[in-house]
This record gives sequence, C-alpha cells and structure tokens, in this order.
Amino acid sequence: MAAAAPPLSEHIITTLDGPFEPTTRNFDPSLRRGSEDLPMNHPRLTKNATSNFPEQISLALSTPTSIWVSWVTGDAQIGLNITPLDPTTVGSEVWYGKETGNYTKKKLNGVSLIYSQLYPFVGLFNYTSGIIHHVRIDGLEPETKYYYKCGDSSLAAMSEELVFETLPLPGSGKFPRRIAFVGNLGLTSNSTTTIDHLITNDPSVVLVVGDLTYANQYRTTGGKGASCYSCKFPDSPIRETYQPRWDGWGRFMQPLTSRVPMMVIEGNHEIEPQAENISFLSYETRFSVPSKESGSNSNMYYSFDAGGVHFIMLGAYVDYDQTSSQYAWLEKDLRNVDRKTTPWLIAAFHPPWYNSYSSHYQEFECMRLQMEPLLYQYQVDIVFSGHVHAYERMNRVFNYTLDSCGPIYITIGGVISRKWMLIMQTK
Repeated sequence: MAAAAPPLSEHIITTLDGPFEPTTRNFDPSLRRGSEDLPMNHPRLTKNATSNFPEQISLALSTPTSIWVSWVTGDAQIGLNITPLDPTTVGSEVWYGKETGNYTKKKLNGVSLIYSQLYPFVGLFNYTSGIIHHVRIDGLEPETKYYYKCGDSSLAAMSEELVFETLPLPGSGKFPRRIAFVGNLGLTSNSTTTIDHLITNDPSVVLVVGDLTYANQYRTTGGKGASCYSCKFPDSPIRETYQPRWDGWGRFMQPLTSRVPMMVIEGNHEIEPQAENISFLSYETRFSVPSKESGSNSNMYYSFDAGGVHFIMLGAYVDYDQTSSQYAWLEKDLRNVDRKTTPWLIAAFHPPWYNSYSSHYQEFECMRLQMEPLLYQYQVDIVFSGHVHAYERMNRVFNYTLDSCGPIYITIGGVISRKWMLIMQTK
C-alpha cells in the first residue's frame, strides 16, 4: 500500500515574502547542448496547401471583442529573378459562428499584401512572399467558442473549419485560464518539444518575446547557422536571410496559432537588413498586432487587454528615449490603465534589463535608464524578456536596488533555439 502524501504547507511562499537571498544553481556543462535546425523538408515545415488555399493560419488579439485572422496563399519565390504575386488576385474572407458549420457572420474584406527581401549582391538570392492576408473579425462575445473558415469563396478556396475561444472581458474580474510566454523559438528539434508542450497545456493566449525564426542565420553555414556572421563572413556586405524559414515557421506554428491568439514583439533576429536600409520587413508584414487599436503608430510597440491583464509590448530596436514617439505612447498608455478593470499590468520586450549572465550583460542599459522610471511609477507587476538563453527570475527591483514596489523581472531564456544554454555569469 502506498504511503500517504505529506500534508500541503499552510503557507505557499510568494515573492511578497521576499526579498530572498540570490540563489544560483550551477548548470551541468555536459547538458549544455544546442539543437539542430529542422530541414526545410521536415513534415512540419513543408507546404500542404495547394493553389490559393490558405496556410500558415494564425490569430492575434485586436480588442476585447475582435480578433485578427491571418494566413498566406500562393507560392513564395526565391532566386535571382523573381516576380511578385498580385495581392488583388485572391480575396480575403472569414466566415464565423458559434456552431460548427453554421457561419452566421462573414467578413468579406481585409488586407492582402506581399513583401520582398532583396539582396543586389553577387551570390545572394532574392525572395518574394506569397500573398499575406489579414482580416479583423468583430462583434465577438466573451468566453465563447467560435468556429471559422478563411480564404476566398469565389475561388472555392476556403480553409477547413477551425475553432477558437474568446477571452473574458476586462473588468469582469476574470482572467485568461493560462498564458504562455516563449522566446528565442527558432525551428529546431527543441522548438518541436516546446510547441508540443504548449499545445498540450492549452493556453488561452501566447506571447512570443522576440527571435522567432532565426531565418537570418539558417543559410550561412548550410542550415547550421552562424553565431557570429560578421566573424565567419567578414567580406559579405550584408547578412542574407533565408526567408523560406518564415514560411516553414508559419506552418510549424499553425496547429497552435490557428486556435490560440499569438502576440509577438520583435527581437534582434527580426532586424533582417536588406537593400536600401530596409529592416524588419518580414516581421511587420506577416503579423497583425493591435498597434492602431492601442494608439501606437508602429507595429514595433503596442498594448492589449486579456481579461483582467493589461499587456505592454515594447520595442527595443526602435527609438525609446524620452523624446521618442514610443516613450510618449508608453506614458499615455500607462496613464490610461485602470487597475480596477485590469488589475495586472505586465510588460514584455526582447532584451532583459536585469541579467546576471555575461552574455548580453547590461546590453540595453540605455533603454532601462529611459523607461524603467515609467514602469516603476505605474507599478508594473512583471516584466518578461528573452534574448539571454538561460532562465532567470529577479527579486522585485528598481534601479539595481531591492524595492518591494518594483516589478519582478523574468528572463524566459530556455534553450529553445539552436544556440547553447548560457552558463557563464558575471563576476
């Protein structure tokens, strides 16, 4: 007969019991292993949709009563001579309703566009995307399951039926059942474990805090990536990114993102510079985020509500000083937060401000100096970041001083991408 389980402690320790003495658990170097990139012919990355049928379907929150539905049609092209597709040739429709097969609402217009990644240098390939569709569906009721299809009915090219569930309304006293945070995802065997784990845990919403595909590293060493491109290729005038990785990533994520809203913010691997000093084009074209809905003039920073939580997504790779548009927007957004409606206030951005590892240590100190006082003034509860490939959680802190009114800082930092786990800390 099995022994009885010990009684639960009457008091569950929380950060309110802190501050605690810092604790570091040494990581076994033998476990410090990276993860191989999935090849483009991997079953989870290959294209299964034909002709103008939708693929890479994903959802994103817009307002408490509306959601963005995004997908891709047609074939991307890569090579020296490419011809962009015409976005007007395929319509953007979403049919949806509260019963399977009964679509009582139809949104028959949206945005369709393409983008090209151009490298006018010898030996580098150009890329032009499939047609990327974004449709905002509205009039959604809270905590309700909706069935939907997307595509172009005039071409008899609608997707199979999919389903999602809306979140509680702000001010309802309710919260998302489960919120998933992930960063530095990539497309590796570790990535498959992570996404399978997320799907199993059935979150209500997913936040990706930058470094999504690592497309900018895939081609440089035959699919193995290069941690320091400029060191390994000193004569290359520009870093070539392998844009088909974005298409593979969209297919890879669809089993999750077609039923759970995914909110993204850019990381350094999304910069992807190309000709004429254009950057972040893949990120800005492929994803719908509630920038306009939250008063932002840029997809690089925005905010949204999820039940009783107000999320602020900050951009570390655009201007953030006190004269910038982002700073003015952040100040206004924080000032308008009603803690009775959204008691929790959470910020997310890619590079951590507080980090005890030698890698990326104080790399974004300038951003911290500009923005940390605002987050402290308005009593942000938690800050999530990625960038550093090692998990870490800080005591409540402000300006490097323990402060019970400061946020908790969490670096997600799992060894998800092809990079090794970081183990070297600052002295």
